[in-house]
Amino acid sequence: MDTQSPWLDDDQQDLWQALLTIVVALPAALDRQLQRTSSISNFEYGVLARLSMADKCTMRLSDLARDCDSTQPRLSKLMDRFEARDWVARRPDPEDGRYTLATLTESARQKLADAAPEHVAQVKRLVFDPLTATQRRHLEPALTRIATTVRQELDR
Repeated sequence: MDTQSPWLDDDQQDLWQALLTIVVALPAALDRQLQRTSSISNFEYGVLARLSMADKCTMRLSDLARDCDSTQPRLSKLMDRFEARDWVARRPDPEDGRYTLATLTESARQKLADAAPEHVAQVKRLVFDPLTATQRRHLEPALTRIATTVRQELDR
């Protein structure tokens, strides 16, 4: 392999095209399923799920944005919509008033519980079922490494 070439070799091109399909088409497929069954987007589901996993279902918005790979303005707009639906309550962080905390409400936890079974089934069908156990074990560290590199680039 010519490491000096500015172009992708055939193997890199094949991998890149497969990755692009996953990056673009997988969220679209998950959105379609969630919109049809729960009237929420994949991003909305991800934010609700991340908050549900936090201690006391509460997180600083800045941490939530980072964990959900979102910008602060995008997450803030979503929090406005979630507050209007009574899915989150926001308040200043008592430990540091410069931060805002978001807490899931009971109605949001119920929305998530209702959406989760079909969403998880779709994730399993699209992501895990096509792979052997060995392929899954190899894929996780590879994707984690890519994700770490991407996040570091965004943090600059």
